[in-house]
Amino acid sequence: MKPSPGRRIVPALVRRRLTAWFAPAMTVEDRMFRWLAVVRLLVLANAVALVVYRFDNVQKPVAAVACTVVMVVWTGVSTWAYVEPSRRQSLLLLADLAVAVALVALSPVVKGAGFSATIPGFWVIGALLAWAVHWRWVGGLVAGLVLSAVDLSVRQDIAQNNYANAFLLVLGGTIIGFLVESLQLMATERDRAQRSAAAAAERARLARAVHDGVLQVLALVQRRGAELGGEAAELARLAGEQEGALRMLIRAQDSVVASPNEAMVDLAAAVSALGTRPGVHVATPGSPVEVPRATADELLAAVGACLDNVARHVGEGAPSWVLLEAFPDRVEVAVRDEGPGIPEGRLLGAEAEGRLGVVESIRGRLEELAGTATLHTGPDGTEWELVVPREPTRPDGFRT
Repeated sequence: MKPSPGRRIVPALVRRRLTAWFAPAMTVEDRMFRWLAVVRLLVLANAVALVVYRFDNVQKPVAAVACTVVMVVWTGVSTWAYVEPSRRQSLLLLADLAVAVALVALSPVVKGAGFSATIPGFWVIGALLAWAVHWRWVGGLVAGLVLSAVDLSVRQDIAQNNYANAFLLVLGGTIIGFLVESLQLMATERDRAQRSAAAAAERARLARAVHDGVLQVLALVQRRGAELGGEAAELARLAGEQEGALRMLIRAQDSVVASPNEAMVDLAAAVSALGTRPGVHVATPGSPVEVPRATADELLAAVGACLDNVARHVGEGAPSWVLLEAFPDRVEVAVRDEGPGIPEGRLLGAEAEGRLGVVESIRGRLEELAGTATLHTGPDGTEWELVVPREPTRPDGFRT
């Protein structure tokens, strides 16, 4: 059975999204491995020079030459392998570390008991840095511990400088891994900021174009249709709805750009969306009103419960008004209708009967937000005043 087009498209979208997310981190890793190739050549030259300089001190010259050839060959193989990201698999890194460990373990065989420096010497930091670059601080720590443990285990006597070298291997691998991870996070955040800035510029351009063109035309149709009456009045109504929906869409897009903290949302844009309900009229500030997402969700749910009560008890499509006001320390939302009001004692009777709609849906939500819900009702209508702090408050009264 051939896969459906949807099944083919979804993995492709996921791959593109993952590529966008990990591209900055991979760029940092690529650059680090290119510099690691230079480091490998330098430490190889140092290791070969020391073998030649101390060649008279080795007990098995043939084995020393063989170890040197292994270091030269593996340096070339690993440098070539690490260039391509697809080849940086676990097997390659394990082999890299295994070669370094084997050369360290062979040092007493080649040099004899009581040796001072191992055959590879500083050459082993090539594998150490590869683990730190690819597996961050955890890889650097593990590789450092393994190399240090093998180095110390093959010595008859552990001098202070041997312990210092082992300690530096562990500490250096961990620090390099942490720095690489930090660079990758910084690159990812920088890339995200650049994409957001580009998207913000494009949205601003489109918003200007829409405002100068589409919104003005819709406003004109709404005004002229209402003046002409008849069938044109219906067109005016539709134009007004589309104008409001388009303005809310633009505001919602602006709120995404205006709030760098993903936990903050524009309450004004969210409240404006309630204007799509039949008979609901919304008034909000002209600028974004940023509040924590949890606060916005609970407050909108409470406002929705108020509007549901209007539709249920006053009538579907009955006129109602939602007014949002923002202050430095709090936001206030007023929900008003022109119904007959709530009879005295009705809410207390409903609560006594176990019907907790108003208590839980409105007052309960506001209390959880450390806010208040005040009801004003009479023969001219009902009004709820919902007040919540701009910042979340814990039950003990302290700001989070």
